[in-house]
Amino acid sequence: MNRQAQAAVLFLLGAALLHAGFTNLYLRYVKAGLQPLLLLSGAVLIAASLATVWYEWRGRRKADDAVEHGHDAGDDHGDGHVHREPRVSWLLVLPLLALILVAPPALGSYSAMRTGTALQQPYGYNKLPTGDPLPLTVVDYATRAVYDHGRLIKGRPLDVTGFVALDGAGHPYLVRMALNCCAADAQPVKIALTGKIPPVLQPDKWLEVTGTYTARRTKDPVNNGPIPYLRVTEAKPVPVPKDPYDESWNN
Repeated sequence: MNRQAQAAVLFLLGAALLHAGFTNLYLRYVKAGLQPLLLLSGAVLIAASLATVWYEWRGRRKADDAVEHGHDAGDDHGDGHVHREPRVSWLLVLPLLALILVAPPALGSYSAMRTGTALQQPYGYNKLPTGDPLPLTVVDYATRAVYDHGRLIKGRPLDVTGFVALDGAGHPYLVRMALNCCAADAQPVKIALTGKIPPVLQPDKWLEVTGTYTARRTKDPVNNGPIPYLRVTEAKPVPVPKDPYDESWNN
């Protein structure tokens, strides 16, 4: 691939990163805190592509000047012929176009039910938010229910949002995929549901569940990790959130 083609690929890659960084698309790949680095990387790649074009243009001008002054301007092989690069190298552009045009879905129930819960005991707990019902993330409820035994949330109406997953026996879970850095390391945190569960639940559909703490627990069949229950009093479908992943588990 010649320098012009290299510059084109660099430009397209930089443009793809900027496109992902300025839209919600990047949240399908990395955590929100990495947005500035993503934008910086895109800008650096575009700058590198423009610099490559400029150096190539300047080199061609020098070669043309040499020809005008009677110097031999043959190529590196010394035969005076221009060797064209194989066109198949342009297939490198296809993944970039796929990144721009096709947004992959966030990891869902299929991955969640084949991976053990990533619930970990926290070093501490954030201050509870205000509200009635009390809004909690899946990770926050699960850690407080398992490791704090519901000490500060017991008896309070709670509001938790996640996507639905069903095990082999049809038991429903409310799940959020938690990540450290990017979607490649995402792992599920699960809440088992009991109480007034909707009669029809579809995997990967997002629910806003209102309920209360219960001391009941079960074990994840994949890794024997603890899964707390939430007693449901009301549940309603909601759209997929802007950021489908939960980053609170390692904060």
